[in-house]
Amino acid sequence: MVKNFNESGITPAVIEKIKKVKILLTDNDGVLTDTGVYYGPEGEVFKKFSIRDGMGVERLRTLCGIETGIITGELSESVRKRAEKLKLQHLYLGIKDKKAVFSDIIAKTGYSYDEIAYIGDDYNDLEVIELAGLTASPGDALPFIRSKVDYVCDNYGGHGAVREFAELIIYYKTSEKGI
Repeated sequence: MVKNFNESGITPAVIEKIKKVKILLTDNDGVLTDTGVYYGPEGEVFKKFSIRDGMGVERLRTLCGIETGIITGELSESVRKRAEKLKLQHLYLGIKDKKAVFSDIIAKTGYSYDEIAYIGDDYNDLEVIELAGLTASPGDALPFIRSKVDYVCDNYGGHGAVREFAELIIYYKTSEKGI
């Protein structure tokens, strides 16, 4: 199987964390997007999403049975539409307390923090980065956030970081099954 991720820094402890993952949650701006926004003539906001990230989410679901979701502080119809297209099981918009969302997800699913993977890029992700069992950041995340995660993607937010993290999880979750 081809490795579509950077293997440096992948320790046996990180591999054990990967094997426990049952759900991948992401921030939106700076992770699924490049943090840029486009404004239309009427003030409408447009965001650009990576098709490759979407394929990573689909592969996680189909190959590993991993649930996926977005937790974002934005109240964005474009994020809602993207989540619907990707068939995400969890979508939290307009969230200021991501830690409370983790508690809600655990209550709804019965999963533990160790079974949650999270990818984030900024200070508003720090509380959940400290809770999640497996963590990552895009390559262009704040240096402080990059220093706190298990895996720093080579790819940047909105440019395949989620796909890279998904492929890392898929590789180690399926290699033991011989897929």
